[in-house]
Amino acid sequence: MAGFRINRVSEDIKREITAIIRELKDPRVMGKMLTVVRVEVSSDASYAKVYVSDIKGIDSAKEAVKGLTAATGYIRREVGGRLHLRKTPELKFVADDSIEQGFNMFKVLEESQHRGDGDED
Repeated sequence: MAGFRINRVSEDIKREITAIIRELKDPRVMGKMLTVVRVEVSSDASYAKVYVSDIKGIDSAKEAVKGLTAATGYIRREVGGRLHLRKTPELKFVADDSIEQGFNMFKVLEESQHRGDGDED
């Protein structure tokens, strides 16, 4: 499969999974600020790794991954129905802490900015 098609399919899957997560009623997923960071689809589109992050940190993301793994069949069926794919990939959910790392970098930058402002006086 061509690279551009894989990229388009992974973006489509990412968009649909994000929408499906909002509809899930699993208490491990409901009420969390989950973000699908990226989706990596294999070259033959039979497997997809879905990286999920939570604002509250990696522990919260790991708990949500347990709920998403339990709902994998439902999510896969919904993705296949919404995107009309010939072959819907098997989904594997992975906890990711990139949002937490981004917040930490933002705090460091903000602190260095404030320290820099105080030196100019």
